[in-house]
Amino acid sequence: MLSAETELQRRSAQAMAGGVLSRAADEWRSGILVLSAQVEASLDFADEGDVGGEGDALPPGFVDACGGLVMTLGEWLDRPRAEPLREGFRVVLAGPPNAGKSSLFNALIESEAAIISAQPGTTRDVLVSGVALGGVPFSFVDTAGLRDEGAGEIEAIGIARARAEAERADLVLWLGPEGLGPIGRPLWEIAAQCDLAGPGKGPDAMRVSALSGEGLDALRDALIATARTAMPAPGAAALNQRQARCLGDARGALERAMREHDPLLAAEGLRLARRAIDALVGRADTEAMLDALFGRFCIGK
Repeated sequence: MLSAETELQRRSAQAMAGGVLSRAADEWRSGILVLSAQVEASLDFADEGDVGGEGDALPPGFVDACGGLVMTLGEWLDRPRAEPLREGFRVVLAGPPNAGKSSLFNALIESEAAIISAQPGTTRDVLVSGVALGGVPFSFVDTAGLRDEGAGEIEAIGIARARAEAERADLVLWLGPEGLGPIGRPLWEIAAQCDLAGPGKGPDAMRVSALSGEGLDALRDALIATARTAMPAPGAAALNQRQARCLGDARGALERAMREHDPLLAAEGLRLARRAIDALVGRADTEAMLDALFGRFCIGK
């Protein structure tokens, strides 16, 4: 809450502070505990009339119940993650020297943060600026011009860093010749000097001019719309990397349990799923399954 800089960040922090994820984790854990109790009961107390099922068979409806939990966890894992919300949607401006990257960078952040010069190789390091556009946090990254020849030792280091930044970008704005941008990341073709004779671009490229302001509003609007799809909806909880890993482990364990025919192996899958859910809230209660077992079935009377 204290570190939130935009309304979107504040509302997501409120949702997490309000216990949205903790309550969901409690529901998932309770469902897994019920399944664990059923499996353990069929293994150890099959001769008790209240238990039902056979000692060498899974309880009726076991696969369907596991499948429901797997689907629910999958829906949470498909949600946008917390990192873009916290760090900002990372937009990297890339292209050859003198393509207009620094001019566009300054125009987007509305500040003269980057030095602009007609001399090739002026930008030699990565320059990052965090701004909010339309209430959405962004991190805009200006990089050294990409070229294979003529770069000195310092500029070559900057070029290597520029390539590394492009690989971790949420979106690359490519200001170079059409089709020659980095491969493997979402990329928009940008004609950044539409008032001049810039690199050849196709009709689908976005045409902007940092000098005249032409196309800048349209570019900002498109960036905001795209970033919103990569971030949680206002007020929705967002998983961070650790939480997503825990839920992924839980889903994988449940999927393995669904495929098992041996109740012992299915019980082990449920135990691993329960442990992964417990990691979300820092709880590791080995007695909980026994409580669910004896609370659900009339055993030993």
